[in-house]
Amino acid sequence: MAKQSVQVYRRLLVYSKPYARRIVFAMLASLGVAGTDVAVAKLVQPLVDYVLAAEDMVLVNLVPLVVVGLALLKGISRYVQEYFIKTAGQLVVQDLRNDLYSHSVELSMGYFSRTPSGTLVSRIINDVGMLQKSAVDEIVVVVRETLTLVGLVGLLFYNDWRLAVLAFTVLPLAIFPASHIGRQIKKYVRKSLANIGVLTSILHESFSGIKVVKAFGAEEAEKKKFFDENKTYYRRIKKIIKYDVATAPIMEVLASFGAAGVLWYGIQRVMSGAITQGELLSFIAAMGMMYGPVKRLVKTNNVIQKAIGAAERVFDLLDLQADIVDAVDAEKLPLSKGYVQFDRVDFGYDDELVLKNFSVSVEPGQVVALVGPSGAGKSTLIGLLARFYEPTRGKIQIDGQDICAVTQNSLKEQLALVDQETFLFHDSLLNNIRYGRPGASEEEVYEAARMAYADEFIQEMPEGYETVIGDRGVRLSGGQRQRICIARAILRDAPILLLDEATSALDTESEAVVQRALSNLMRNRTTFIIAHRLSTVMNADRILVLEAGQLKEQGTHQQLLAHNGLYKRLYNMQFQEQN
Repeated sequence: MAKQSVQVYRRLLVYSKPYARRIVFAMLASLGVAGTDVAVAKLVQPLVDYVLAAEDMVLVNLVPLVVVGLALLKGISRYVQEYFIKTAGQLVVQDLRNDLYSHSVELSMGYFSRTPSGTLVSRIINDVGMLQKSAVDEIVVVVRETLTLVGLVGLLFYNDWRLAVLAFTVLPLAIFPASHIGRQIKKYVRKSLANIGVLTSILHESFSGIKVVKAFGAEEAEKKKFFDENKTYYRRIKKIIKYDVATAPIMEVLASFGAAGVLWYGIQRVMSGAITQGELLSFIAAMGMMYGPVKRLVKTNNVIQKAIGAAERVFDLLDLQADIVDAVDAEKLPLSKGYVQFDRVDFGYDDELVLKNFSVSVEPGQVVALVGPSGAGKSTLIGLLARFYEPTRGKIQIDGQDICAVTQNSLKEQLALVDQETFLFHDSLLNNIRYGRPGASEEEVYEAARMAYADEFIQEMPEGYETVIGDRGVRLSGGQRQRICIARAILRDAPILLLDEATSALDTESEAVVQRALSNLMRNRTTFIIAHRLSTVMNADRILVLEAGQLKEQGTHQQLLAHNGLYKRLYNMQFQEQN
């Protein structure tokens, strides 16, 4: 293996350390497996020379006992070895998956905006799955086959060193094809796992958006996309199969040269009386058994190369640093009063600024609406306040403290988000509401649901609060999903509230109920509201009008209408559309 591959494999083996005892038991058991193989080869000679030739009935009667005894010893040894090594391998994979998932969810929002979720799922499931047989299992395979090989090689040289030298002339020739095959397998494993990531993303998108796919009759287009990627995956897997299955034939052809030479020279030595027939047969048996471990060791190299190809992708993700981390001296933000200040804030995705020199101060308990054309930077502001992203320039303060100087967990405790995407989990209604505060009592959950006007329809569900609502809350209407999200935010009881298009997808009747729920939620909280429908923000304490990332106007609804600027134009456009 190349130096980089060795380093990757060593890093992978670090995960095996907690389970060293299991691995040691497996290795000790492999001594029994290797020992029985060597014993079988050695016993061929006395079987021929002393049992068959001498016709000793006492020894003949011992033959079944020896055969059964060796089989029993080998069977027990193999069982112990396989059990301990496979459970150790499962535990290693479990730890690696846990670390990979834990690290992934800690990455910043910027990473998730750049990376399809299907690709991440594939890394955690498929890439780690590729390591399952390789992380620990192959260590014991290497030890077992090496011990068997050493024992058989010793027996060969003990029986006849001349024949042994002849048998070993072909082994160095096997190194070159084995090394080339291993490198090719590793290369195509990485490529095939990348294909699996794309396939997983296609599946995730098409099934999550199945309503859109059906509505636009795009089934054939989605199928073609999947079939094309699946075909590319097959082509790369075919390469892996081609190199993998070539290993055994190459080894057998090379071994045949050594076997031919040994038979030719060995028969001559028997005819000359230098060795007995039993010694030659014992040598041939040991030589035949020796090539088995050699082939398995080469095959093991292929498996290890697959593991390294997958491990490189896994460690690439584990080594990825979060864009946003707590400062070394970060302090915990105490319970906020809700005073928020943006001070000359700039922010851009890559090199394009989407927010420019933005400054505003919001008093505790104030309701501030953010309006403006699409792409004006409204959602970016909320993302910056929640510290999903870091400002390119300037700072954001809560109660006078820079949010970049406090811990992220203490900042999140000050915020509650109700998003336009009403995401609910495949869980009970009770647990979906309690997600806002996991330690809340059932009575607190019920009270939050009542304030969100959700209690009435929950009581009508088959199992009430224990009703499981399906993937993304598919069993609920849009208005019901939104009210569950509001109940979750009410239970959170945070001093700062972020509402991002919370009623944009609702009909008029549902919106009226949700608006009443939102009124309960906003009470005594500093609230930032993003809304395209200006009718929903007319009563805000202050309206901030953004365009192209800049604050163009601010004031109350009446003040902005009197100003006759951008807000007035947006209002007139919506009024005309409604008419």
